Amino acid sequence: MSFGTKTLKFFNKLFKPPVHPWNTQLEGGKTYAEWQYENGERTIEFYKKFTTPEDMFKGKTVLDVGCGAGGKSLYYVTLGAEKVVGIDIVPYYKEESEALAEKLGIDRFEFRCEDASSTSFPDGTFDTVIMNDAMEHVAKPEDVLRELHRILKPGGRVFCNFPPYGHPYGAHLSDAVSVPWVQNFWSEKTMIAVYRDLVKDKPDGEERIRFRISKNEKGEEYFSYINKMTIKRFKKIRDGSDFRVAYYKEEPLRSFLRPLAHGLTREYFVRMVVCIFEKA
Repeated sequence: MSFGTKTLKFFNKLFKPPVHPWNTQLEGGKTYAEWQYENGERTIEFYKKFTTPEDMFKGKTVLDVGCGAGGKSLYYVTLGAEKVVGIDIVPYYKEESEALAEKLGIDRFEFRCEDASSTSFPDGTFDTVIMNDAMEHVAKPEDVLRELHRILKPGGRVFCNFPPYGHPYGAHLSDAVSVPWVQNFWSEKTMIAVYRDLVKDKPDGEERIRFRISKNEKGEEYFSYINKMTIKRFKKIRDGSDFRVAYYKEEPLRSFLRPLAHGLTREYFVRMVVCIFEKA
């Protein structure tokens, strides 16, 4: 075991693990889909400074990009959407999402296993697209925005929010690694080794490892489930897109930390990047 691995495991014991739905589910609590559904309102809280849930969803055909187990998609149906289509690249989420839809008696929902950068939808299909905590996961963000522009109706909007990579838990390892800003102090190789060791004995350990870790063309392991999206990179992608930016906001971790959510430290103290794109 390397020195880096030892130190990360040591420090990890000093921090209380954040609540994570995967762990809650293992402990006999809510399923991932149920957790998403019950926390659905939190996925749209940042947009209320600009618009209303009714304006976003009521009577509209909605695409939920990176829907996960579909719980948040089902919540959007309850806000009056005519239909919500959730897409994700993880095929086993289909069964879980459809099970919850049946339990809730919701029939205006459809799950599709699709890549958001190249979908099967015709031009101008959707009124609204929501990307909650998805921009930091897609492999080809520029292609995703081009595709969303194609499948949106004129006047349609994309509601996008994500935590930047510099966020305290921007490495998205909090189901096992609870050290804040871990990605800024340890190498990816070390984080992979520690994460693998911490989850390998869990009932779904191998599934978590496959979900998060892949190998590149050189045979080297890397975290493939995130693209390490920074604020700087996103703004460049945003400004190069075909959309008009209707709203943009960088929300600080805490109100008293607002001064640090600017300038050189913004990447580390911004809680959420919020952007609303509009198609002319």
